[in-house]
Amino acid sequence: MLPLAGLLLASGCATGAFGLPELVPSLQSQSCAFSPGCMAPAASGEILAPSVPVVVRATQAVRGLLTLKDFLDEAEVARVEAVLVQCARDADFQVNEREYGQGKFPDDRECDRVVSQEGKKSITRAMQLGALKHDMAFACVERELGRDFSDHITREPRYGRNPSTGTYTLTEERFESLVPDLVIHLIRNANRIQLLYDFYFPCTSLKKSNPLGRNRRTLQEKLDKYDSLPGEPPRALVTPQLGISR
Repeated sequence: MLPLAGLLLASGCATGAFGLPELVPSLQSQSCAFSPGCMAPAASGEILAPSVPVVVRATQAVRGLLTLKDFLDEAEVARVEAVLVQCARDADFQVNEREYGQGKFPDDRECDRVVSQEGKKSITRAMQLGALKHDMAFACVERELGRDFSDHITREPRYGRNPSTGTYTLTEERFESLVPDLVIHLIRNANRIQLLYDFYFPCTSLKKSNPLGRNRRTLQEKLDKYDSLPGEPPRALVTPQLGISR
């Protein structure tokens, strides 16, 4: 893992999350990025994690893991995307089997079943399963990519609009903020997005047969909301059925 492991995929600031060894700093979530004492802005404006112990940095350097560069190259992006697709497929399969038994999956009636209410919003089983599959996919991504790409990938960064400039930057503000599932970005700077991804786990037979929707409408609805992000970064939907769709 690169040093100053700044930004990806843990639910908190402590190392050792998801069972990782102490000498492998866990990747940081957006919520952690703005917690006092957890992440701090550098003079350049980047959000950096606190310095890891010297012995850890030295160990990483000796192991040849210290590779600093601006953006991921084409081969590295291809590796990341292959992992995202495999993690989506594994999460879809494993959650279905865990919830319904070997070789089984929810039918349309089960997908549409309302399981709870959040105010006036009905939570369906499809939504509940989607959340479970997202969590499993995120854990898979950290396991497969965390060691090599922690400085370049962030899970669920939250971007808010600055009322004075009209631009979107990292924020803690929840109102009208944008939260993609994963972004690849400039080293240690999630404000400079290289690529953006959302996972999508269709549940009903119709949605699984055509995850992108009629005339790609579902794809557009899920990704067009990111048009306001700086640089209009390329974005993609990751589904178990189709892999990467742009």
